[in-house]
Amino acid sequence: MNEEEDIEQSPNEANSENQNVNEGSQTTNDNPQTKNMEVHKHPHHVTHKKKWGEYVLEFVMLFLAVFLGFVAENIRETSVEQEREKQYAKELYSEFFADSIAFTKKINARMDKERDCDYLYSYIKDSSLTNLPKRFYPAYTKVFYLINSFTFEPKDGILSQLKSSGSLRYFKDTALQKLFGDISVAINNVRYRNEQEYQFFANPIKPFMLQHYDFKWVDNVRRMSENAYYLDLLNLYLNSDTLIKADILNLSTFNRGEAANMVMFYKTMLVSSRTLQMNDYIKANAKILKVLRENYHLEKE
Repeated sequence: MNEEEDIEQSPNEANSENQNVNEGSQTTNDNPQTKNMEVHKHPHHVTHKKKWGEYVLEFVMLFLAVFLGFVAENIRETSVEQEREKQYAKELYSEFFADSIAFTKKINARMDKERDCDYLYSYIKDSSLTNLPKRFYPAYTKVFYLINSFTFEPKDGILSQLKSSGSLRYFKDTALQKLFGDISVAINNVRYRNEQEYQFFANPIKPFMLQHYDFKWVDNVRRMSENAYYLDLLNLYLNSDTLIKADILNLSTFNRGEAANMVMFYKTMLVSSRTLQMNDYIKANAKILKVLRENYHLEKE
C-alpha cells in the first residue's frame, strides 16, 4: 500500500509535467517556422546597397534645392537693390532740383550786383562824392558790404553720404556715374571760387569799408523792416519815398582811382565765377536731373 502511494503521483504534479512537455513541444515546433520565414530588407537598411540611379536622383534634387535657393536669394537681393536705387535717385533728384532753383535766384542777384558794379565804377570816377544820390548807398552796400547774400553754396549732402557709404554702387548706369563725378568736380570748383571771392572781401574790401563806409546808414535802413533780408530792405528803400542821408567817410583819404579800380576788379571776379565755375555746375546739374527723370520716371517738382 505504501509503495503504491509512492509510485502514484499527485494530480498537480502530473499536470505540471504535462504542461512542461506541451511547452517543449511548442518550442520545438516554432523553430522551423522561424527558420523558414522570408527576410525582407528595407531600402534604408544598413545592408541595403543603392543603385547608381538613386545616387544621381538624390544629387539632382539636392542641387536643384540649392540652386533654387540661390536664385530666390538673388531675386530678393536684386529687388532690394532696385528699390534702394530708386529711393536714392529720388533723394538726389530732390537735392539737385532744389539747388537748381537756388542757383537761378543767386545768378539773378549776382547779375544785379554786376550792374551795380558798373554804376558804382562810373559814379566814383567822375561824380560828386559829397552830394550822393539815393541809389549810391544801396549800390555801395550791395557791391562791398553784402557778400554772403550773393554766394551760391551748392548742396551735396545726399551725394556725399552715398559716396561715403558706398551706396553709389546701386546706380548701374555708367553715364550717370560719370555725371556724379562731373558734378562733384564742379561743386569743388564753385566752393574754391567762393573762397577766392571771400578772400578778396577780407582784403582789400573790408579794410576799405572800415575806412569809408557809413554803417549807421545800413542800421537805419534795417529799421524799416526788422524781419526782412538785406536785399529786400534795399529794394524796399529804393522803392520808397524815404531818403536816408549817408556820406563817404574819411573823404580826404578816399582815392577815386583806386576805389573805381577795386570795383571793376571785383566785377571781373564775379563775372568769371558766374560764366565759368557756376556755369559748369548748372550744366552738370541739368544733365543729372534729366537722366534721373528719364531713368526713374521722376516728375518735375
